[in-house]
Amino acid sequence: MAIDNEELLKHYELQETIGSGGFAKVKLASHKLTREKVAVKIMDKESLGEDLPRVQTEIEAMKNLSHQHICRLYHVIETAHKIFIIMEYCPGGELFDYIIAKDRLSEEEARIFFRQIVSAVAYVHSQGYAHRDLKPENLLIDEDHNLKLIDFGLCAKPKGGLNYQLTTCCGSPAYAAPELIQGKAYIGSEADIWSMGILLYALLCGFLPFDDDNMVTLYRKIMRGKYNIPKWLSPASVLILNQMLQVDPKKRITVKHLLTHPWLMQDYGCPVDWRTRYPIDRLDEDCITELSVFFKCSKKHMSSLVSEWKYDRITAAYLLLLHKKSHGKSVRLFACAEQQVSTPLTELKQALKDHSEDNFQSLDKQQKLASMKSGNKENIKQIKVHMNVNDNFVQPETRTPVVQKSREKKNLVIPRRNEDVPNKAVVKETSLNQDSNQDVPQEHTAAAFSPERRTRSLDINLYQNNGESSQKKKGTKMFGSLERGLDKVITMLTPSKRKRPFKDGPRKIKAQYNVTTTTMVNADQALDEIIRILPTKRVDFVQKGYTLKCWTRSDFGKVTMQFKLEMCQLSKPEVIGIRRQRLKGDAWVYKRLVEDILSSSNI
Repeated sequence: MAIDNEELLKHYELQETIGSGGFAKVKLASHKLTREKVAVKIMDKESLGEDLPRVQTEIEAMKNLSHQHICRLYHVIETAHKIFIIMEYCPGGELFDYIIAKDRLSEEEARIFFRQIVSAVAYVHSQGYAHRDLKPENLLIDEDHNLKLIDFGLCAKPKGGLNYQLTTCCGSPAYAAPELIQGKAYIGSEADIWSMGILLYALLCGFLPFDDDNMVTLYRKIMRGKYNIPKWLSPASVLILNQMLQVDPKKRITVKHLLTHPWLMQDYGCPVDWRTRYPIDRLDEDCITELSVFFKCSKKHMSSLVSEWKYDRITAAYLLLLHKKSHGKSVRLFACAEQQVSTPLTELKQALKDHSEDNFQSLDKQQKLASMKSGNKENIKQIKVHMNVNDNFVQPETRTPVVQKSREKKNLVIPRRNEDVPNKAVVKETSLNQDSNQDVPQEHTAAAFSPERRTRSLDINLYQNNGESSQKKKGTKMFGSLERGLDKVITMLTPSKRKRPFKDGPRKIKAQYNVTTTTMVNADQALDEIIRILPTKRVDFVQKGYTLKCWTRSDFGKVTMQFKLEMCQLSKPEVIGIRRQRLKGDAWVYKRLVEDILSSSNI
């Protein structure tokens, strides 16, 4: 698969893995031209299988949504075997981790975050989309401590408009609206409001309003709509939660009314601003100038290339330059090693890639031959200047990028527009690092589902025929097979002898919200204590230095949870801290497990 990575590695330097899911892993990377950090989502086409439409949906939505509280798409690279999605890097991690680190947020801090959530969702709805998977795990915190909405794989853009009824039951059960779990047709925007109510409750309380390890019991609680009201909630908080968590969707508050809700306007005195601050119909002069100088073409031609919004290397370079400028950095591109040693022939090939093939064909044949044979870069420069300098181009519509239709063979990642995910589709989770596959026994009912599935994002088949008939029968509607297969089985890695790290000591970091402070000053002692506790909690692990990569398994041998625990040296106070990172699995089950591990140890 080295060939598949070549195109990616031309533009990005890959670093460590920062997350993984059912069919993808996410790596931190550095963009070579701007030296800005990005997140690279890596997916294997063969492993995707029936999940390919979900990836197509996500790419299509992110190309068409440009907003300050939506994670920005920079670049899409598709090869024969892989799909790479390059996105904005949010170093603050998931909002979920922030909540559990603080136990719960104050009303003032919850209001700051929730105004941003309302802003993002109102914008998404204004563009005709319903997100359908709103939860703390799908909101990231950027370097400025602002939220960015991610994971549009389950979103829908109905052909008949946002008020058109949908039938696909998808999302995370603990956040699903009552009409979804009953198998009824529903309005996507109304279902999003319910999920936002669950989100706000989690921010203010630190736990879910409807929660149970037994799925059937969970669904009953959701359909009743009864939840506990902690004593610390203010009357205004109780009111807005009640308005969003209405079992009858027609009685639920709308996002339009949320914009001016008194609870959201408190301490602000102004409605939530949902309009985008990233209009793509106005290009930044400084960024265009730097790009045109770097790529040796006119500003007019560079503007036309950027305005095509192909989400190629030009789009990525422009958006990352814009990101640098917005953070007070110099608007500058850096030449990478490959460009410094490029030959006239390779430069001509790059010109072919950057500009249209039709215009290249219009060049004089002798010009082309002379360029390829000569080592004089001035010849190449002259050819580039002749290409497309005065071409006309079509400006994209306001807010919504134009997705250009290719005249070449259709790519797999070009999605089917305006289609809801078929009702029968079921998300299958697979691991890129696993070797064999097993199927989930079909006889399992909802009551038997393990708790880690309560907040997993799924397309769910509501109708199980149980071997009798494929006809949908009244009374048999339930969340059916939540997964079509078990994760591929990983070989059990239990080290017979733990090796001490090669480094002199643990990594030195500042105290962060995802770091638990201990009373210990010796990293080896803290490591030994955690290792002593893990087997008692049925947690397997491998050690690398002062980091433990941990996982749990179901009774079937399937990996249900993956997370990291790293012993770090804190400066203030000068003690050992334990940095936590969830890699895979239900967020709330992870919360309880890690809390149990840390509270059971003598640290």
